[in-house]
Amino acid sequence: MSEIQQVKPSLHTVLTPQVLDLYEIKNSIVVIIDVFRATSTMATALFNGAKKIIPVDSPEVCMEMGKQTGGVTAGERDGKIIPGLSYGNSPSEYPRSFIENKTLVITTTNGTKLLHMALRQGAKEVITGSFPNLTKVVEYLKTQNAPVILGCSGWKNKFNIEDTLFAGAVIEQIKDHFTIHCDSSYMAQQLYLQNKDRLPEYIKTLTHWHRLAAFGLEEDMLYCISQDTAPSLPIFKDGALVNGA
Repeated sequence: MSEIQQVKPSLHTVLTPQVLDLYEIKNSIVVIIDVFRATSTMATALFNGAKKIIPVDSPEVCMEMGKQTGGVTAGERDGKIIPGLSYGNSPSEYPRSFIENKTLVITTTNGTKLLHMALRQGAKEVITGSFPNLTKVVEYLKTQNAPVILGCSGWKNKFNIEDTLFAGAVIEQIKDHFTIHCDSSYMAQQLYLQNKDRLPEYIKTLTHWHRLAAFGLEEDMLYCISQDTAPSLPIFKDGALVNGA
């Protein structure tokens, strides 16, 4: 008797939050991707010993949660620290000497909003990913035998390339473990393969690079495409992201 071939779980790429509701995510692991800079910062803070990260979708909730938890409050809108919050969205703001054993309460323009959308739509599990924790994300997804949604945060519900590049990097490493019938995933993979050997040069052509470079954030963005510099696995449990690595 021949062995029954195991059915591989599905993988889809959601290019912007605006189309998340077109996908069935209730049984899926949703990977929140916000390369510039929310999910890069989350990976960095947890790698550097943060106790947990509470992602919230508004400055008002961020301030209130900061008071309730005694946590560090952080958030930006359009690349600028929100009045009333203490810190911004830069990975460099969260070295081990500062963030270790602390709670970080954070709100961002795109990433934390998509995270809460995924939770409201009943995602089985939510993790966050960016190039600094690429390998940890890949290793985790390979072991879970569950459908995956790669959720690109984009920019104010619009498509952006840097999040799609990271989705492509993930797909390139896990494609043999999943059934992929998804044009956005094929596009993400091809975009990554075409540019993976020149990412520092390529990202300087992107609209988000120019937007953030106007605030002097070039070093942040170069860090955000550096692979495995913060090998943590932010995973959402009991209202907060913790390091599951």
